[in-house]
Amino acid sequence: MGQIDGAPRGASNSAVSRKPTVLLVDEDPGNLNAYGVGLQELGYRVRGCKSYKEGADLLESQAFDLIIVSQGSPFFEGRLVLERALEVDRRLRVLVLARCLDMSCYLEAMQLGAVDYLVEPVTVSGIIQVLEHLPRAQGVVA
Repeated sequence: MGQIDGAPRGASNSAVSRKPTVLLVDEDPGNLNAYGVGLQELGYRVRGCKSYKEGADLLESQAFDLIIVSQGSPFFEGRLVLERALEVDRRLRVLVLARCLDMSCYLEAMQLGAVDYLVEPVTVSGIIQVLEHLPRAQGVVA
């Protein structure tokens, strides 16, 4: 997947009609590639990470409009990314993609501030449908 880096933290996001910059965090290379390519084909700028720590660290140095993070097991590995994203900017939209439905992970993610929690398999068009129904961040079109 050709990755496009997010803007440096603090950079101006003045273009009202631009597509969001997405941080996509998934340990599964197949999902990372499929979701990343699909979103890029729709005009989104995507930065993919296959490590939760790497994704959380990127939030300190780059600006993103949307975070998509996977949850692979009942241990909710993506929690680190979700928490860091909302520490950096409480208005960030974080979408959790789960490989299996775990009610405690779902409740935890939603209580922490995730905007939605989808159980895979999820298509890129399914992700876009969810994004279109979310409140839009100021100056960003989903």
